Amino acid sequence: MFERPERGERAILVRIGLGAPVGALDVAEFEALARSAGAVPVETIIGSRRVPDPRFFVGSGKAEEIRARVAATDAELVLVDHGLSPSQERNLEALIGRRVLDRAGLILDIFAQRARSAEGQLEVELAQLRHLATRLVRGWTHLERQKGGIGLRGPGETQLETDRRLVGKRIRTLSARLDKLARQRDTGRAVRKRVPVPSVAIVGYTNAGKSTLFRSLTGSNAFVADQLFATLDPAVRRLRLPHTPDLVIADTVGFVRDLPHELVAAFRSTLMEARDADLLLHVIDAADPDYDRRIAQVNDVLAGIGAGPIPQLHIFNKVDRLGRPAELVRDSQGNPTAIWMSAAAGTGMELLRDALRETFGQAAMRLQVALPPEHGRLRARLFELGLVRGESAVDDGGCLLIVEASQRQLEALCREAGIEFDRVISPCATAGGFVEFPDAAASSAA
Repeated sequence: MFERPERGERAILVRIGLGAPVGALDVAEFEALARSAGAVPVETIIGSRRVPDPRFFVGSGKAEEIRARVAATDAELVLVDHGLSPSQERNLEALIGRRVLDRAGLILDIFAQRARSAEGQLEVELAQLRHLATRLVRGWTHLERQKGGIGLRGPGETQLETDRRLVGKRIRTLSARLDKLARQRDTGRAVRKRVPVPSVAIVGYTNAGKSTLFRSLTGSNAFVADQLFATLDPAVRRLRLPHTPDLVIADTVGFVRDLPHELVAAFRSTLMEARDADLLLHVIDAADPDYDRRIAQVNDVLAGIGAGPIPQLHIFNKVDRLGRPAELVRDSQGNPTAIWMSAAAGTGMELLRDALRETFGQAAMRLQVALPPEHGRLRARLFELGLVRGESAVDDGGCLLIVEASQRQLEALCREAGIEFDRVISPCATAGGFVEFPDAAASSAA
């Protein structure tokens, strides 16, 4: 919906402290957001108010100051680090004579540039339309003449109603398409639940290093860049660790302060990966002096989508910038609670793998599976999941497998194949004759 020019836009940034001084870190983050959208900040105007001004939000005096600075710097755009009502946005534009964009509109613009998958683009367009629906009037103010009475009727309201109807129709179309995609995702989750596979979701504040960690952990080619919202589209990969059931690792969209509600609603499919996870890897920029507040802001979003009760393992990333060694932190019961590491440098990655093995490997056990020839599909499924650690043939054409998995997972696989668990599963054999597959990678190759 928002056409971006090929060149950058000279922008005035505005940040008002409501009942509190303006924080330097908040200003720096807003400048990073502006640059991520392609803007060129030429000046930052700050101020403070007890409550927002109903007409301009920033107050009439500050609005005049912004107009003067726009004229002096030849700025083309005014970015306001707050949510503006449609009337406040229109009033500021009328006074300043430049386009005004609030925080929600700026983040939506960034998302529109970064979404790559078909689903991500649909989600962004839906969020933009919902945001734009309340602002349609400003495009047709010259036609607003229908007030009633002879000589006062005009086409303005009719055109606005047509626009709203077209936008509403497009919103319904996008919602239906996204609902269909969501059902497809739910089908995939239902399959994972039928054959239980532990899932881990990577969450955190934007630019904390989530995609770098995802790439280092899974070996995927996820896009990585030092910018806010570098990646938006969900990514799910399998992770195989020795003596541990296969894990599903999901990378999610980064959170940010005052994330627009339209985006939280639109990106429900990505965020559901976090809500349905067994463990959250909460990635934190350890070099950020305000990381305590970032943690709280991420937890607020997680609570809002129903992911608050899910256990978290804190990943304090970027320790290479602090000169601090990697470290695994445990609670009083000896359970892993935090890891200080660097995903980019690879420092502490083995500590993370150890923590995942410790968390999910407790349920894994070695068992023997005796399969007759007609159950070759279950054999193939066990190999596909990387659960086989050894195999030997028997005289009737069947096979004996040594598998390493949780009893719950094996019961589900047997139920899916229509086999009675107790008839084929027994304690692990110690006799020889087995072809050994020492780890998941080897069994997968076999």
